Amino acid sequence: MIEIGDSAREYFARLVQQQGIPGLGIRLRAVDGGTPRGDCRLEFCEPEDVRGDDWTIECEGFSLYVDSASAPFLDGTQIEYSAERAGGQLVIRAPKLKGVVPGAEAGLVERVRYVLDSEINPAVASHGGRVSLVEVSADGVVLLRFGGGCHGCGQVDVTLKNGIEKTLREKVPEITAVRDVTDHSTGENPYIKR
Repeated sequence: MIEIGDSAREYFARLVQQQGIPGLGIRLRAVDGGTPRGDCRLEFCEPEDVRGDDWTIECEGFSLYVDSASAPFLDGTQIEYSAERAGGQLVIRAPKLKGVVPGAEAGLVERVRYVLDSEINPAVASHGGRVSLVEVSADGVVLLRFGGGCHGCGQVDVTLKNGIEKTLREKVPEITAVRDVTDHSTGENPYIKR
């Protein structure tokens, strides 16, 4: 169930009316649903773009369409709009969008991957970098590969020990070590040259 507040309904109806396209609706979909990168996307939906498996919410002046693949991540979503002097703000609260933080019963690989996606990669992305999980050994050793601006970076050892390993061991206590398996001599565009 998706709840659309009265002010959001009025806002969407005005937007649709301004376009002057008969039967135009709004599509709401999840991008990377169920992951820490999950996000909502709103776009106009012309009648010929409506799919047979879409969820449809009929509102006065427009229809809201949710594609079936997004539905599990958008169930329980609340959409509100607050008018302000310089415009307004649309707020979408989708509690299932980013999935559920893996609990202690989840596998070690799943928990490590979640920390990489939700905490580590957003931080290293500011330097154009990324970190990929290669393997988690039976004895809790995590092997990582660095890419982008981290590939060949002169500060990768500091990032690994003081940032990544510290964060991973704090969030996933079963980890015994974190190692870099990247051949940094092949890095083409490091954030800090060696």
